[in-house]
Amino acid sequence: MGRDKEFQAILPLRGKVLNTWESDRDRLFANAEIHDIAVAIGVDPHGADDTPDLSGLRYGKVCILSDADVDGAHIQVLLLTLFFRHFPRLVERGNVFVARPPLYRVDVPAAGKRPLRKLYCLDDGELLHVEDKLRKDGLKDGSWGISRFKGLGEMSPEQLWETTMNPDTRRLLPVRLGALDRRATQARFNMLMGKGEAAARRAWLEEHGNEVEADV
Repeated sequence: MGRDKEFQAILPLRGKVLNTWESDRDRLFANAEIHDIAVAIGVDPHGADDTPDLSGLRYGKVCILSDADVDGAHIQVLLLTLFFRHFPRLVERGNVFVARPPLYRVDVPAAGKRPLRKLYCLDDGELLHVEDKLRKDGLKDGSWGISRFKGLGEMSPEQLWETTMNPDTRRLLPVRLGALDRRATQARFNMLMGKGEAAARRAWLEEHGNEVEADV
């Protein structure tokens, strides 16, 4: 109900998908969730050196939607692993995106000629920025309300459309290799998702653990 059925489709997934980093492509379809993803987008799993048939690709944008919390981030990583490992051409062509749903909604009361407003904030930093701007506009602390979303399922269809599905207002993060080349990206994925890389992951966490922003 929160989509435009003329050009959008939503494929619901049940919980966390399989870690496919070390999965054989020929066995991927044994997993129902991955089978459904491949059928829905119209492309079979392939390798980086393959020349896959992308003529059946059904959507220009394949968007990962998950909650704005730790579990949602984990689901993102598992799906990014799937696309990078088994659908690399879609990543190279710029077909894969991560949707960024807001964490907060700010309800600003009507004032003068300005009607009631609903402002959506991606994270704590944006919330602070919005509150600071409201103060500069002459509003007093406490005159606006703040709601925190626990997940996409908590949004009404109208809110989901406005924040996450509407091409004019949604925020999509394109999935690209960025500063790392394919070999370096593959090494990073192997360290994060490989079954025999527990020691490397621990060392990486010890090195970068102080960079974590705790979700309280």
